[in-house]
Amino acid sequence: MDRCLSALTADRQPEEFEIIVVPNGCNDDTANIARRYQSIQVIEIAIASKATALNVGDAEATGFPRIYLDADMIADRQDVQRLSSALQCTPAPLANSPLAAVPKRQLDLAGRPLFVRSYFSIQARLPAFSDGLFGRGMIALSEEGRRRFDRFPEMIADDLFLDSLFSSNEKVVVDTVSTLIATPLRTRDLVRRLVRVRRGNAEMRAAGNAGSLNAEVRNADRLSWLRDVVIPCPRLAPAAVIYVGITVLAALLAKWHPSSNRAWGRDESTRDSGNASRTPPSES
Repeated sequence: MDRCLSALTADRQPEEFEIIVVPNGCNDDTANIARRYQSIQVIEIAIASKATALNVGDAEATGFPRIYLDADMIADRQDVQRLSSALQCTPAPLANSPLAAVPKRQLDLAGRPLFVRSYFSIQARLPAFSDGLFGRGMIALSEEGRRRFDRFPEMIADDLFLDSLFSSNEKVVVDTVSTLIATPLRTRDLVRRLVRVRRGNAEMRAAGNAGSLNAEVRNADRLSWLRDVVIPCPRLAPAAVIYVGITVLAALLAKWHPSSNRAWGRDESTRDSGNASRTPPSES
């Protein structure tokens, strides 16, 4: 949090853009760290829910474009300006203006074991990650884009929810802004995270199919790894074997492990202060 806010507030004028921090059920020093910075609004909540934190912050925010930033991301004033500019057209927004903008995604694979590197060598090439809003830790919405929904649903897959609200031509990846995504440090941490994310995505899709969401959540393309990655680039076949094996294992564990235990499946390997400064990846 400290590095996030330090980067975000450097050279920022207080009236330039508002910053709202919502510590959600934190048992660390997050709220006190945030209060050290001037012109930042801090709203503590007791509920350990990201969706609740997003909704609380949204209710207080007044400006647009609006950026949703994970606390362990590092983004500076220029990053905010570039994402915001991608959603603004002067003198007036055009009919085909993008409604959502995200940075390009880079993966930190330094020191990761073979299985983790192999998994992400396939995942990084999937078309779903070329323009998807998920797995980036930073999403900007225009005012019109924010009107697409009322509140964030109380589910894990908030970025998949946002991604489902917009067509491809309503989203833009801003190449001049990049986020470094910390991949899990161990294979078992990768599997645990994929189990959690897979369960969250399934919950989101079930809610969409039941009409509980104002969005049609897209289905995962289970053969994209073969059609879009391995066939065009056969040298990746050995990595694909590992990718499929980990994916299948995570799918089985998602069905077997009690869904009531939401803490199970969290990747703690990249949350230690000495390991990484960016958020772990999401999965579509």
